[in-house]
Amino acid sequence: MSDEPQHQKPPSPEPEPEREPGNGPEPGPGRPGPAPAEPAGAPEPAGGDVGRSTGDAGHEAADRAADGTGEGHGAGTADPAAGAAGTAASGAGAGASGAGTGAGAARRAQRTGFRRYLPTWRMVLGGVLLTVLLLSGGFATAYLLVGIPAANEHAVRQGNVYLYSDGTQLATDGDVNRQNVKLDRVPEHVRQAVLSAEDRDFYTESAVDPQAMLRGAWNTATGKGKQSGSTITQQYVKNYYLAQDQTLTRKAKEFIIAIKLDRETSKDEILEGYLNTSYFGRRAYGIQAAAHAYYRKNAEDLTTAEGAYLAALLNAPGYYDIATHPENKARALARWNYVLDGMVDEGWLSRSERSRMEFPTPAEGRPSSGMSGQRGYLVEAVKQYLSAHGIIGEDALEAGGHRIVTTIDRKRQDAFVEAVDEQLMSKLDKKEREVDRYVRAGGASIDPKTGKVVAMYGGIDYTEQYVNNATRRDYQVGSTFKPFVLAAAVDKGSKTLDGRPITPNARYDGTSGRAVQARSGSTGYKPENEDERSYGQLTVAEATDKSVNAVYAQMAQDVGPATVRRTAVGLGLPEDTPDLTPDPSVALGVATASVLDMTEAYATLANHGEHREPVLVTKITKGERELDLPRKETERAVSREAADTTTSVLKGVVEKGTGTAASSAGRPAAGKTGTAEEDRAAWFAGYTPDLATVVAVMGQDSETGEQKKLYGATGMARINGGGYPAQIWGQYTAAALKGSPAEKFDLKPMEGANDPDPGAPGDAFEEAGEAEGPWEDTGETGAAENPGETGGTDGPETSAPPTASEPPPTDDGKGSGGSGGDDTGGTDGGTDGGADSGGSTGGDTGGTGGDTGGTGSTGGTDGGTDGGGGTDTAGADTASTTT
Repeated sequence: MSDEPQHQKPPSPEPEPEREPGNGPEPGPGRPGPAPAEPAGAPEPAGGDVGRSTGDAGHEAADRAADGTGEGHGAGTADPAAGAAGTAASGAGAGASGAGTGAGAARRAQRTGFRRYLPTWRMVLGGVLLTVLLLSGGFATAYLLVGIPAANEHAVRQGNVYLYSDGTQLATDGDVNRQNVKLDRVPEHVRQAVLSAEDRDFYTESAVDPQAMLRGAWNTATGKGKQSGSTITQQYVKNYYLAQDQTLTRKAKEFIIAIKLDRETSKDEILEGYLNTSYFGRRAYGIQAAAHAYYRKNAEDLTTAEGAYLAALLNAPGYYDIATHPENKARALARWNYVLDGMVDEGWLSRSERSRMEFPTPAEGRPSSGMSGQRGYLVEAVKQYLSAHGIIGEDALEAGGHRIVTTIDRKRQDAFVEAVDEQLMSKLDKKEREVDRYVRAGGASIDPKTGKVVAMYGGIDYTEQYVNNATRRDYQVGSTFKPFVLAAAVDKGSKTLDGRPITPNARYDGTSGRAVQARSGSTGYKPENEDERSYGQLTVAEATDKSVNAVYAQMAQDVGPATVRRTAVGLGLPEDTPDLTPDPSVALGVATASVLDMTEAYATLANHGEHREPVLVTKITKGERELDLPRKETERAVSREAADTTTSVLKGVVEKGTGTAASSAGRPAAGKTGTAEEDRAAWFAGYTPDLATVVAVMGQDSETGEQKKLYGATGMARINGGGYPAQIWGQYTAAALKGSPAEKFDLKPMEGANDPDPGAPGDAFEEAGEAEGPWEDTGETGAAENPGETGGTDGPETSAPPTASEPPPTDDGKGSGGSGGDDTGGTDGGTDGGADSGGSTGGDTGGTGGDTGGTGSTGGTDGGTDGGGGTDTAGADTASTTT
């Protein structure tokens, strides 16, 4: 073998394929040749795969040449032939690739017309998948970000509901008429009616129903009626958590919250919330308010037919309310039938029951103002009661949500209104008589055995006359106060100034304008009787029948005005009653207690002297919680003997006195008339054994609030308590107690109540020096500590005390012996001058032939044994004074 290098013979290049003429320039070294042209009409390779494969082969050859194997163009190898071969291979691959590309372009070029603008199925599929991914991602993000919010303010707002004693609705206050109730208080047939109307698959479906939503949108768009397609859960979310605006954002939130709520809350809770927040028309939110608005009953008392009508209303409350839109009755009936038929289809109602049902016509709609008529007066009285007794504060009451059962008896309340309308209001002519425009009325009625306020008349209409005439304290009560004086006298065992026990038969001087006498002399107070009529001598019972002011003013002085005041407060008048002053005028009713106050006091007399504080509320609940109410204890105000003695006298007022119009009640009754100064008010206060009622007619200018005289009202010369007030009382009492037996009074009056007065004219009085026990009232009226001390302690009384027939004392301050008879002595020992010096300075104060002087002296400083009638051993004037 030669040492010279052996040169291998280079491989012969593969012969190049013949080029077809016209296909471009020949390929040079390192330059790929053009791809061979496809013969015309050659079939298109499927999907361009052949072109892509050939091109790939060319690229692989080029890759091998780049690896230095001598194939391809080899990046400048020493063998030009090899490079040329690599280049040729590369060019062939490129040409094949180009052939594939050209085939795809040619295929697309075949899509003509509108098809060129349509996406391929791959594009559609990709778009769908992308959309699903975006929506899923968006929903997942929203689900995480959107939480269940707090309830909106309107959804939780409730009014307070006030109920009559029988549970029927009296009134509601607040901006929203809603009363939330638990689901178990809604009958199952009512719940099923709602499901039949709104969402029959509620208990089995998910929170949202896209198919129903689309169907609802389609029906709305095509004019088949507005339909939301929302499930009950979605509707509840909209009502309770969201606003009512119709926006995509709100709808998206509703969608997500409904799903969350459905997973976190039971179906029963959702249905309960839905029933409490849905609007039924007539300002009624929730099934409970709707039950009262349409059928005047609680939701728990609704029948299937009534529940079906309320369920029908949910779709369009105003449209299907046949009371306000009677023209839509046929459509409302069709909707009602739809609900009931759905209940049959779901197996909730039998076909036999369905066939027997009749359409339940709803009640007429009430005025928009829940406080019109008497309702406003009653609600305000209840609010005052709750606040005054610390049961519910004003702020808590304003927040709403309370269910308040009152003591107001619906039947008796209606009877009171009817009596006032028929006996008084129907007789007014406000166009012809100006004074008739000033007429007002107030009334109250209490069960004396329980203290419950069963009826109250506050005025003609709360929306027209805001002030409650039953609770206002600015009109004098007049002579209706007089029974309190008699009750106090009997309860305390009081005596006249001359030592006689005060009984129904005790005699007094009924002279009009007669000065009231204290133990120290004249008080200077000279009350006039009505029409200035004088009566002379008459008994307490007669003075009560005739309402004689002169007698009762003196009796109040005898008892002690402060004692009278305390007795009135014990019977029921408030301690702070205006003008309830401890002086003789208190007997004539100058105090301005309210009608309700006076009813409370008269109820105490009817209850034999046991006082029960009036009750206006028996039960309060808020949600499921019942509030505590204060216990009402009875207190003895006066003895039974005192109360029953007073009752026995007041019976005469109705039977033969100024209150005979009240006998129209048709059962045993006791009462008293009263007239305020200058006829600004007229009263009748009375009671049967089982009902105490007070009625007042008042005069007031509604524009200025000024109290007005009632002279000429209704065409009458004057208005007094025995007229319209007693007539109203009689009619109301007869209606209020209709159907109950006419109960008689069970009375135990004071011992000797019917005995004749031992001090009657012609009879000898008790010896003046006898003391009968401690005086109950001291210091305020100048009364002696012992009413029985009627004469001096030193000298014997040799003449009879003056009788009650003496004329009224003079008030000239001269200490005159007066003009009495020989045995009567002076009628006034000098109210001014005699107070200090008695009869001694005036000489003979005993009158002619008067050894002891009787009442001629008012307690001389030195004794005055002849004419003074007593000494002042204790530093107080003790001489007696004629009554």
